[in-house]
Amino acid sequence: MRVLLVGSGGREHALAWGLARSPGLDELHAAPGNPGMAELATCHPVPSDDLERLTALAVSLAVDLVVIGPEVPLVAGLADRLSAAAVPSFGPTAAAARLEGSKAFAKSVMDAAGVPTARFSVCDTVAAAQLAIAESEGEVVIKADGLAAGKGVFVCESVAEAEDAVRACLVDRRFGGAGGRVLIEERLRGAEVSMLALCAGEDVLALAPARDYKRALDGDRGPNTGGMGCISPVPGLDAAMVDEIVATVHRPVIGELARRGVEFRGCLYAGLMLTDDGPRVLEFNTRWGDPETQVIVPRLDGSLLDALCWSAGIGARAQLAVSAEACVTVVLAARGYPDAPQQGAVITGVDAAGRHPGVSVFHAGTSHDGHSLRVAGGRVLNVSATGADLGDARRRAYAAAAEIEFDGMQLRADIGEAVHV
Repeated sequence: MRVLLVGSGGREHALAWGLARSPGLDELHAAPGNPGMAELATCHPVPSDDLERLTALAVSLAVDLVVIGPEVPLVAGLADRLSAAAVPSFGPTAAAARLEGSKAFAKSVMDAAGVPTARFSVCDTVAAAQLAIAESEGEVVIKADGLAAGKGVFVCESVAEAEDAVRACLVDRRFGGAGGRVLIEERLRGAEVSMLALCAGEDVLALAPARDYKRALDGDRGPNTGGMGCISPVPGLDAAMVDEIVATVHRPVIGELARRGVEFRGCLYAGLMLTDDGPRVLEFNTRWGDPETQVIVPRLDGSLLDALCWSAGIGARAQLAVSAEACVTVVLAARGYPDAPQQGAVITGVDAAGRHPGVSVFHAGTSHDGHSLRVAGGRVLNVSATGADLGDARRRAYAAAAEIEFDGMQLRADIGEAVHV
């Protein structure tokens, strides 16, 4: 098969890595790709948000499948455009991707489907938000309603902190149109888990659970980021719990969308808090997670391509087993990330890191100037390592990460340690 992979981050590099190991793959193309993906695919300089050019590229290449990685083209309707051009794609339509594109919409679907989630208010004025904050005495989570690249979430400890977050969204417009409406949610307590599942209509195939480390600093301190590391499996989350989550979260949501005339095909990612009262949904994403993909794909035992084709409706139901090995990913970020990442620093040691047993280095924000690999994004590299257990995988990941250097490199030193709740 000939496949076009849309995107340029660590998630897409991990998907490219998995697709390259699928027996049915003949050609892999990427748009726009990155220096790491270029070792596995033919890269084309088409931005992932240029729907017209991406569709034209898919047609010109006569691809059998387009795999859409990022959320922006999904919410904008790339899958719909490809369908109109008779090109099969992995990823939901714009109507289904609203689950990620609007947190208020996702809450309405959860409410109708009876899916457990935090209590919330939707506000589009500062005055309304202040009332909701006062009722909760400031211990709330403020979320921009739309897409904010994983950064439009504020976990607040006080009324003043919550009001500052509201002003950042509604007044300062830090997140543009995505923050023109906010959700004020009760603050849940517990350990977080990411539960991803591939979906083909109402048929669901659960993937391995993962745990993402969102805060920038050790000990779960500092601002929220797109993710500073990830582990899989998740201690204490057994197969029975995974089945329960899929039955109480994924299936009801997909069923409610179907009731509204919306078919879901693609990856449905539920971000959950494991509270004393059971799992509660924090958010939905309608694509593979980042950096969850970087720990889930290395643990897959089977053809990733076959699984994506099944979800897209062009293949038989997939058979994907999960390896008994564990995987840990450590994110190497640029100086100033997440607020003001600095770009341009020269990166060394990537090849040496990749030679460590069980290690893959996925490019997330890199460029190549013809001579040197350079920092080109906030999250720069993902060092993923498999091992006999989490401890073994963690040791391998950090040993490999120690080979890599660039000016201002920052990383968390506690990925895989006990979660702070």
